[in-house]
Amino acid sequence: MWLSVASLIQGSTFPVQKLVLGDVSPFAYNFLRFGVATLTSLFLFGPGKFKRGFVLGTVLGVAYVFQIWGLQLTTASKSGFIVSSFALMVPAVAYLVEKERLVPSKFVSFTLGGLGLYLLTGGVKGISLGDVFQMFCAVLFAFHVVLITKFSRVEKERDMMFWQFFTAAATNALFGAGKRWYLPKESLIVACYTGVFATTFGIFLQTKYQKCVGNNTTALVFMVQPVFSLLLSAIVLSERMSLAQSLGGIILLLAFLVGTFTRGR
Repeated sequence: MWLSVASLIQGSTFPVQKLVLGDVSPFAYNFLRFGVATLTSLFLFGPGKFKRGFVLGTVLGVAYVFQIWGLQLTTASKSGFIVSSFALMVPAVAYLVEKERLVPSKFVSFTLGGLGLYLLTGGVKGISLGDVFQMFCAVLFAFHVVLITKFSRVEKERDMMFWQFFTAAATNALFGAGKRWYLPKESLIVACYTGVFATTFGIFLQTKYQKCVGNNTTALVFMVQPVFSLLLSAIVLSERMSLAQSLGGIILLLAFLVGTFTRGR
């Protein structure tokens, strides 16, 4: 339930960001977004503990750096598919890090999910350097999911917030140094929304409840995030979904239902 709320909140950021960001400097925006999350988490949870928050923040921050680099060298549609495919990588990373096995029902769900994502986003035709960067981003997002599960079993979620967001903000500031930083006032409002709700509360909910259901179920929940994004885009931006996208969304929802309402993790 709460993971679905986190996925919905984070999915809402895409149409909202598309409304106003445009030519906004991506490193500057990410720095501001994570900076807002840093201040919010410091106010709500205190400084917490350094070690595990720093590791999570490094993985998250570098993932966004690769995403920005990749977007400069590939199309938005290809980026959307590759980055969203992080959910398909979670089972492999979960087995590597935690020896969490993929039960048959989850295998069916991830297979359906891969097909749904392909239809929803248009898939990938040809591979460029930008696509490789986006793949690195997706792998790091998968590691971020699994490390949250691993760390939250031994550390209170509130203790991993501040340093995680501070490190992600600092990473984007470091890689964005010397670049053009352009942030119109509208982007400040969006950064506050994404920083407080999608980042602080979204990742807090993820950290608190993810360990209860396991990595693979969590990945299935977040696999439907593009569906939330497209539905909200249709409402907010009046964007229309094609027949293939609609079918992909239905398949993704089916994959989610199969994976979350069957026995085993």
